[in-house]
Amino acid sequence: MKHFLAIDIGSSKTIAVLASYDDKLVISGTGISKSRGVKKGIVTNIDEAAKSIKEAVKNAKRIAGIETNKAIVAISTSYTKSAKSYGIVNIPSKEITVKEINRAIQSAMYNANIPDDYITLQAIPYDFKVDDLNEIDDPAGMTGSRLEVSLHLVIAQKNGIDNIKKTLSLAGLEIESMVSAAYASGLATLKDDEKELGVAVIDIGATVSDIAIFTNNSFRYSSSLLVGSHHITNDLSMALHTPIADAEGIKINFEEYVKQGDDLIEISVIGNENEKQKASLSAITQIISARVEETFLLLNKIIEESGLKSRIGAGIVLTGGFTKFYNVKEIASQFFGGLPVRIGYPREIEGLFEELKSPEYSTAIGLLIYGSGEAVRYEIDSNNSFKSKYQLENSGTSLPAAEEREEKSSEKEEIATIVEKNSKNNINPITKFINMIKHWF
Repeated sequence: MKHFLAIDIGSSKTIAVLASYDDKLVISGTGISKSRGVKKGIVTNIDEAAKSIKEAVKNAKRIAGIETNKAIVAISTSYTKSAKSYGIVNIPSKEITVKEINRAIQSAMYNANIPDDYITLQAIPYDFKVDDLNEIDDPAGMTGSRLEVSLHLVIAQKNGIDNIKKTLSLAGLEIESMVSAAYASGLATLKDDEKELGVAVIDIGATVSDIAIFTNNSFRYSSSLLVGSHHITNDLSMALHTPIADAEGIKINFEEYVKQGDDLIEISVIGNENEKQKASLSAITQIISARVEETFLLLNKIIEESGLKSRIGAGIVLTGGFTKFYNVKEIASQFFGGLPVRIGYPREIEGLFEELKSPEYSTAIGLLIYGSGEAVRYEIDSNNSFKSKYQLENSGTSLPAAEEREEKSSEKEEIATIVEKNSKNNINPITKFINMIKHWF
């Protein structure tokens, strides 16, 4: 039996979830702590961030009764960029095996144009071509003379990753794998037919929105917007001259205010919390509407700039803490050019605590799914190791360890002779948010 410890370091809270795996995932413990030393998804104080992680892990271990110090860690898209590359290899034997697929992926890695201050966090193929046959899902077992692969790479800032490693080490943990937070959210919330038809999952947290696009059942693109639900809180605090705590309460209780039809809401005055003032619901609505409208317009722009919007047949899946906001699904549907929108909840897993069923825990649950190997087809992981579903299934078609080591020793020389450089590829909403809110009154 294998144990997995998933850690999601957010800007507002740090989540640790423990699970065991023996033919299926079973969640056994969870711990949550208030995040410290993290801003906009980035570790800004290693000591403070380590304390938050340590606290969350301690609570998860106490509940689970499991002791493990190896963690699967979500990496915010604040640290990462998307890149793509292409590889091609000849198949002398005409039989395509996992060995040839690995060679093709390694050739694409060799071809990749990665900035000096970045490293590859994940490399996942999204298309194979055998001779003149395009859009091959899995070429293993096929016959052909030439194998080509298109590769999506998640690249991350070296210094940022080093800081995360130091933080986890200070918390007494060893990193087993690092995974794109956007990818993990997709694993937890998306259905197979959505990934096949094309879908964008947007995880809106406190200060960062992580975006991942899947098409043809493959992870194709990731990005981030450094805006989240806490920006609404800040806007309310500044505009109404009220403390952050009161502004957060207004945001959380906004739905109740609308339903009750309260015209005036009593709030504290910043700098003198004993002094009270009245804020009109219409003013609050205007403040919130401006930020929400801007956020969804920017998210739509990022999806358009990905070049994949026309491939998103299944629409938009929203997850993360912001999905608790009043009528967020209906609001969002006005900003993505008619694409369907739904709220993404973490997949049901045995032992899933009631609180973990909320969308704000999607990333952590996705890390567990990643650790189980369920989502792996072919991948170069954060440890620069090649993974295939055949290895995980123990089917006997994976590369023997000795052969794999021998291949790696001559890999660069071989790839240099076979690589062929490929050329680089490179709304206006109908109804304003404020009018919708007024209509709901």
